[in-house]
Amino acid sequence: MPHERTVFSQLLDFFPRHEFNQCVHRYQGNYRIRDFSCLDQFLCLAFAQLTGRESLRDIETCLRAMQPKLYHCGFRGRIARSTLADANETRDWHIYADFAQVLIRRARRLYASENFGADLAQTAYALDTTTIELCLTLFPWARYQHQQGAIRLHTQLDLHGNLPCLVHVTDGKAYDTVILDQLLLEPGSFYIMDRAFVDFARLAKVTESLAYFIVRARKNLVYCRRTHRSVDRSTGLRSDQTVMLGISHSRQLYPHPLRYVSYHDRERDRRLVFLSNNFQLPALVITQLYKCRWQIELFFKWIKQHLRIKAFYGTSSNAVKTQVWTAISIYVLVALIRKELGIERNLSEILQILSTAIFEQVPLHQLLTENVAQDGNGDSPNQLNLFDL
Repeated sequence: MPHERTVFSQLLDFFPRHEFNQCVHRYQGNYRIRDFSCLDQFLCLAFAQLTGRESLRDIETCLRAMQPKLYHCGFRGRIARSTLADANETRDWHIYADFAQVLIRRARRLYASENFGADLAQTAYALDTTTIELCLTLFPWARYQHQQGAIRLHTQLDLHGNLPCLVHVTDGKAYDTVILDQLLLEPGSFYIMDRAFVDFARLAKVTESLAYFIVRARKNLVYCRRTHRSVDRSTGLRSDQTVMLGISHSRQLYPHPLRYVSYHDRERDRRLVFLSNNFQLPALVITQLYKCRWQIELFFKWIKQHLRIKAFYGTSSNAVKTQVWTAISIYVLVALIRKELGIERNLSEILQILSTAIFEQVPLHQLLTENVAQDGNGDSPNQLNLFDL
């Protein structure tokens, strides 16, 4: 006997409906709305993210083909391309940004003890920015270069579980450091950044907030050495010093001592220099923490490959930010499902399975765990080996 509930309906079990309604009420999202509520809009966009729909017409066609199943999946309004387009243009994107934060807080509690490759008890965040190119004719507000448009996603990633805590969307001209003005700095936490974030005035705010930073130094850094500590050169370390900035203007912006750690990367045969305001951690741990910053690059690559984040269903700033935060919500929702159900698959595999079975009537846990053992190194007797000589 087939399972009565669809996979999409079971996904709503992980959907905090009360918190979503609070976000809608906060911004009066359903004010004077008779049909097609904010929940209908979110479910349409969630379906598009989960199944890789390419346009509003694509969303409308696919959902209408499943009309008998939509009511039990939570849909109440009539699905129409024009209605969804109007909702994306007019419904406040902060509704979906706030709701994504609700999911992020739940996921961070589940992943709080997740190991990320460095021996650190405190919370560690990676900060970086990725650029998504757009057509300037369709997105005139997203100016980047002379005849080119783009938006930038400034992201704060919690390395425990690789969960995005903050995503700030700007036009293509914005500097990477603008996200430092959006952060609620947590005392004792580490903020790991590339050299594009070397802004001594903003780094001083991190220090004054009793938080720590690790940033890669620029090549033209001028400094004065105060003290030095011995290092084990066999580990790749070359120096561990306490320095002060050597230019008076920079020293006025950042009057505090800095830790200067030099490291030789044997794999690429290059020298890396890191600046930090933490003087307690071993120098090698600082280099390991910076290496973990690569996780945010993998996060950008993942969402661009598996979610609808490079092509948009609307051209306004509101529509773009709504779609971005919906994509973040789906990423975190998949991470929640993986953790709460104890699934051994990675996030991309889970998303691929959901995309093909979204309206199937099968238990969700069974769908995601069935044949996991067969997905390893086991070879099928009917499968030819491409590299068999």
